[in-house]
Amino acid sequence: MIKNTSSDKGKHIDDLRAAIEHRATWFYLLVKEAKKRGLDYDFARDAIHACGEFHGKNKYTQTDDLTKFEPEFATQNVKDIFEMDVTTTQQEMKIEFHYCPLVSAWQKLGATEEEIETLCDIAMDGDRGIACAFPAFEFELGKTIAKGDDICEVFFRKK
Repeated sequence: MIKNTSSDKGKHIDDLRAAIEHRATWFYLLVKEAKKRGLDYDFARDAIHACGEFHGKNKYTQTDDLTKFEPEFATQNVKDIFEMDVTTTQQEMKIEFHYCPLVSAWQKLGATEEEIETLCDIAMDGDRGIACAFPAFEFELGKTIAKGDDICEVFFRKK
């Protein structure tokens, strides 16, 4: 049996980041092609929001308790991939992201700052959709790496 060393963990996280970058790449190319064909961003927003709602209803335990929601939403892998700091109370879950593989992918693809900001906001529609699946929660997006901030801030709060 091979023990999991810290370098194995780093390789695992790098592989997961690469998978997310791959998804961000096809997302960017899909949106870019849709724009060429005259579509606006609404199709992507609606689809990603619906995906978030689906996961909110089917992936996570339905609860009105943020302390129960937090370990399902912010798993250790997710924390490691996005270099997240999570602080959760009964009233609020605050997440600070210090790295974003989606932004990294979009930068590598040569997306403009405006495109990256828009793509990020569309991607966050997934989290907005998740929040919609929980009647007791509301969602707020604060700072974002995509807008040039040093962190992203995501808040889930009790209504």
